[in-house]
Amino acid sequence: MAELPVPVAVDPATGAWSVDGQPVILVPRHFWAFVQMECERRFGVDATREVYDAATRKAARVWCEREARTHGLTGVAVFRHYLDRMSRRGWARMTIEAVDPAAGTARIRLDHSALAAEYGSGTGRRVCYMFAAAFEGAMEWVAETAGHSRALAAEETQCAAGGAPCCRFEVRPR
Repeated sequence: MAELPVPVAVDPATGAWSVDGQPVILVPRHFWAFVQMECERRFGVDATREVYDAATRKAARVWCEREARTHGLTGVAVFRHYLDRMSRRGWARMTIEAVDPAAGTARIRLDHSALAAEYGSGTGRRVCYMFAAAFEGAMEWVAETAGHSRALAAEETQCAAGGAPCCRFEVRPR
């Protein structure tokens, strides 16, 4: 087993963890998946998706802004850094297959999605929708900082939990 792939600082007084100055927590992936599953059971998939969309879009934008400032990154380098960090933190192996910030488009492949793995390949539906709004928020931030402000939409076009070999997302203007 390799060491942590991101530098984690632990505050000796509080025990709080941070990466690049941003507070983080470490939880088992089943915990996050079980929260999503329970929300779907209680409130339905559509309502759960709405909550996740708002939260992950905002979180992605905040993360991009902070990381750009911390590392002196601009443009699509911020988006690449975002996906690299998500990959290194165990969400999935994320690969940018295509990206055009000026056009507001991207195609992202996820191999070994933590959410799809917890739901299982026989789920019969797409379950990694949380990532769609994260990709929207990150790409919107990148486009805005390049002077191309626009609302974007992302769609999970295939999911490993639905039986596909990987998860795939398309980002485009709304």
